[in-house]
Amino acid sequence: MKLGLRVLTIVALSAITVAFGVTHKRAGVTQTRDEAAVRDALLKSALSFEKNDLPMASQVWANDESLTIFESGHANYGWVDYRDHHLVPEMGEMKNTTYVFSDIKIHLAGKTAWATLKYTISADMMDNGKPHHVDGGGLGTAVLEKRDGRWRIVHWHSSAPRRAPSNPSPPKD
Repeated sequence: MKLGLRVLTIVALSAITVAFGVTHKRAGVTQTRDEAAVRDALLKSALSFEKNDLPMASQVWANDESLTIFESGHANYGWVDYRDHHLVPEMGEMKNTTYVFSDIKIHLAGKTAWATLKYTISADMMDNGKPHHVDGGGLGTAVLEKRDGRWRIVHWHSSAPRRAPSNPSPPKD
């Protein structure tokens, strides 16, 4: 009887260990897929901006009032505000744009993800009728939600380094 109980216990523990390993492996695969999908959504956002492709952008941004954008000290609330008062004007002003994300770090929690990243941007623009080239970069944070099986950016916050004053004040004695 004792031998039968030991064998049964060993078999049960082995089955639990195998089941846990399979479940853990599946969770890891799902997380890896979700992490890749979040990265793809972020990179597609950057590519849509480079290509001035609004339909592509609309595939990765939340197209409703839940969207918030904080960029360069300005806020946009909702897709329509962001699209009409930020995205479309910038896409129209910038030509030959290169927009690159690097050092992307993604964190997942169920149907929510957040990412931190560095960005660089380069573009040709018109300023008072004169062409000029701009180069910039900074840091960004994105929050995404998985909606209907697709990751959508619901919040974006980016900032660029502060510029030194053009005429620095002399040091005070």
